Amino acid sequence: MVSLASLWLPILLSAVVAWIASAIFWTVSPHHKTDFKTVPDQDDFLDAVKKRDLSPGQYWFPYSDVPAERTSPEMAEKMNDNPNGMLTVISHGAPNMGKNLVLSFLVNLVIAVFVGYVAAQAFGVGEPYMNVFQLTSVVAFMGYGFGYWHEAIWFGQPWKRAWKTVFDALVYGLLTAGVFGWLWP
Repeated sequence: MVSLASLWLPILLSAVVAWIASAIFWTVSPHHKTDFKTVPDQDDFLDAVKKRDLSPGQYWFPYSDVPAERTSPEMAEKMNDNPNGMLTVISHGAPNMGKNLVLSFLVNLVIAVFVGYVAAQAFGVGEPYMNVFQLTSVVAFMGYGFGYWHEAIWFGQPWKRAWKTVFDALVYGLLTAGVFGWLWP
């Protein structure tokens, strides 16, 4: 059995490689350029949202905080007669890219630790590259990609975007597996 501590280099390096691949996908590659749409008459929309002074968070509309009201005929009418949706409000100003990049890297690091843990339980020292690659690619792909389907099912994320993100996860998983296979003790 291999200790998790002995996998510090593939854990760290695979997190860095996945982070770089993510940066390339989101800044250079064209496949995420159509993930978001501009709201028609954006200035009016921004004024309407601004008037409500919403704190950062997720808002579902139409919605009620009172469970009994959610099943009322009035709520059913609101849902049938109006658009339904979710609105995510982020703090005012430009996103804090530094913070978001660090948090993104930390998520990659956590996924790499779990990949390393599973592989360390399954393999000993000197395991062939392809054995390590096969297992770690599946575990990494699951860590990077499976949550996006729930976002499409439950929260209205467009399926096209979910599939593109799952494609990204496949690439991250393969890169992670390549690093683990290459640096396996």
